[in-house]
Amino acid sequence: MNHFRSTIIAGCLLIVCQLQANGQQSNWTHFRGSDLNGISKETNVPALWSDSTGIKWKTEIIGKGWSSPVVYGNQVWLTTATADGKQMYGVCLNSETGKEVYNIKLFEPEVTYSKHEINTYASPTPCIEQGSVYLHFGSYGTACIRTKDGSLAWKRTDLNCEHVQGPGSSPLIYKNLLILHLEGTDVQYIVALNKTTGKTVWKKERPKDCYDKLQPIGKKAYITPIVVNVKGKDILISNGSAACIAYNPETGEEIWRVVQGEDSTISMPVAENGIIYFYTGFVVPKEGERYSELMAVDPKGSGDVTSTHIVWRIKTPVLQLLTPLIKDGLIYTVDTMNNLFCIDAVTGKTVYTKRLTGKYNSSPVYAGGNIYFTSTTGETTIIKEGRSLQILSRNKLKGEVFATPAITNKSIMLRAGTTLYCIGSN
Repeated sequence: MNHFRSTIIAGCLLIVCQLQANGQQSNWTHFRGSDLNGISKETNVPALWSDSTGIKWKTEIIGKGWSSPVVYGNQVWLTTATADGKQMYGVCLNSETGKEVYNIKLFEPEVTYSKHEINTYASPTPCIEQGSVYLHFGSYGTACIRTKDGSLAWKRTDLNCEHVQGPGSSPLIYKNLLILHLEGTDVQYIVALNKTTGKTVWKKERPKDCYDKLQPIGKKAYITPIVVNVKGKDILISNGSAACIAYNPETGEEIWRVVQGEDSTISMPVAENGIIYFYTGFVVPKEGERYSELMAVDPKGSGDVTSTHIVWRIKTPVLQLLTPLIKDGLIYTVDTMNNLFCIDAVTGKTVYTKRLTGKYNSSPVYAGGNIYFTSTTGETTIIKEGRSLQILSRNKLKGEVFATPAITNKSIMLRAGTTLYCIGSN
């Protein structure tokens, strides 16, 4: 009898563990997912929809924002702001119904600054974990909200820079830290906050020997960093306008740098199989047109590794907004001239390319063998992963799209215009 009861208890514990694991897989905690790579473990994700079909729910979001949704448990969070930036909000919806749970006014800046016409005052994507969500509006402020009751844990409004074109870099949770990039025309720095209290743990300015030679307008950057493990140690990869730099995420100490670029980086780095890939800031040659580069770098160096650890480099058009997706040795990206590329990650050689008709600023995401590219006009083109181009479907929603989709619970959360759509079966 005792053996039978022990077996039943063990079986129940196994089921609970499996349910917890499955629930964890369904979370989407940062810009481009819980691993910041755009890859979902979900299968049977929708590949066909329209405004009137395949929609589980849709909810109007008051105001304007390009922040992407993040999901934890039954909560979806995103930010929004009035068109003039005078009021900034954190919004929480129920992930099953789309009904509003919280709508919290976080900041009312006395002064707002200019931004690019395609940007908003609520473009950085929040990040979320058990019990807390972190909402960032660049210079205008950063706040931590307790997800159980919507109460404010802490806020900061003293972390400032002159964005010029509006905020864009999203926050990163690393262990007990919240890491923020504030890189403007005046100051450029990375800061790590204690995620529980909001107090500064470390702050690191970008290297003056790289940045002082740039024009002020060229010093700004809008990237979101990643953390990768190299030889058993975590390193923070941060791609600024003049250099891509690896830091110790615990202390902010610089480990290595690759120097390249004279203006703006937006696309975040990606990594696979021990190699880092990133778009550089653009270069202005004495003759010829401006260009950026897509680089592959071996991250096991130290110091200035520009001449020693670059595996390959490809010239690309400037001002890359979307972040590539890398999966099983293939890089999938759309450049600013609307060209879809599949690139061999080992060699840097083009596997295939296709000219697209739309413009793509939302980053691609992956689920169940498919890759989802959403254009600024709300059309999602779905292709099959692999070395030959197979277009599976094209799906249109109303509204302009700059936000990157979140994929959870066999559904796609896609922000189009002023609407958040949940694409999936009821």
